[in-house]
Parts: sequence; C-alpha cells; structure tokens
Amino acid sequence: MSKFLIAGLGNTGVEYANTRHNAGFDLADAFVKKQESFFVSERLAQVAQVKLKGKQVIVIKPNTYMNLSGKSVKYWVDKENITIDQLLVLVDDLALPLSRIRIRPSGSDAGHNGLRSLQEAFGTDQYPKLRFGIGNDYPRGGQSDFVLGKWKEEELPLVNLKIQKCVEIIESFIIMGITRTMNTVNKFEFTL
Repeated sequence: MSKFLIAGLGNTGVEYANTRHNAGFDLADAFVKKQESFFVSERLAQVAQVKLKGKQVIVIKPNTYMNLSGKSVKYWVDKENITIDQLLVLVDDLALPLSRIRIRPSGSDAGHNGLRSLQEAFGTDQYPKLRFGIGNDYPRGGQSDFVLGKWKEEELPLVNLKIQKCVEIIESFIIMGITRTMNTVNKFEFTL
C-alpha cells in the first residue's frame, strides 16, 4: 500500500489560531475533517491517520513551532518510512497573492523559516510543497505582524474557498500524483 505524509506547518497555541502563518494547520485540519478522521497527540506532532483510495495517509501538525518544523517532519518521514516525493508540505506564502495557490515538486524556502528548517533537516529542497498565498499587504517592517496577524473579515470568504480547494488538491496529489495536479492548479486564480 502506498503511504503518504501530509505536513501542515504552523504554530501551536490558541494565540496563533486563524493567523496567516497557520494556513498549513488550517489546510491539514480541513483535509482530516473531510476524511472523517481526527488528530491525536504523538511525538513532536498532532497526528491523524487517513485511508484514501487504498492509500495510507499520515497527516501531521508539528508541535515544534514553525522555526523547528524540520525536526518533526523528518522524524515522521523516518518513522513511517515515507519517500520524500510522497511528502506534501502545506505552507503559507507571502510571495503569492491571496488569490493564488501553487504546488510544486521542489523549490527554495523563499525566506520562510518553516521551509528553511525542513531544508536543513533533509539537506535538500527537493520535496513537494503546497503554497497557500497570503499576499503581502503590509507596511515596511511589518512583515512579522502581518504573517502572525489574523485574517481580515473581508478576506475570510476567499480564504475559506481556497481551503476547500486545497483539500481537493491534497486528494489529487495522493491519488493522481504531483504532475497532473500541478497542471490543473497552478494557473488557477481565485475570486469571489
């Protein structure tokens, strides 16, 4: 049976809930909820087990905080004997507008501390990532407050639409693979 690891990146704690930087956690939550599963506390992460079209899927939300995500993701990749091409990392992305999502089989950390931690842990950036565009609508020097800030009320309908689409993208990655998934997703622009 094929086995996949889906890793949603974010920060634990109620103060980080519904923030832009926790988009990865939100995507993992939505995927697990649709599959009618649930998270339990295990070593270095909240973990859910899912079966999808005959494939075993482990979904994690690292509890190491964003900047040390690599420690948790590497532990679970090794523990579950997952090949790196069957890992999908769910992450927020400042470089993408709120209207976009991008999935790629590799790519740099682009200054994202969570991805930098993964790159250090694996020694490569050659692993699939689903990037959830959060835009960059902040004043000079305000990046940290922006990414750790909560979504604006007027952004929520678009955010929720994108979260639902990302659940379909995760399913597509597992069932059809990254190449076919990329071909349909990366050109799409979300509007209400």
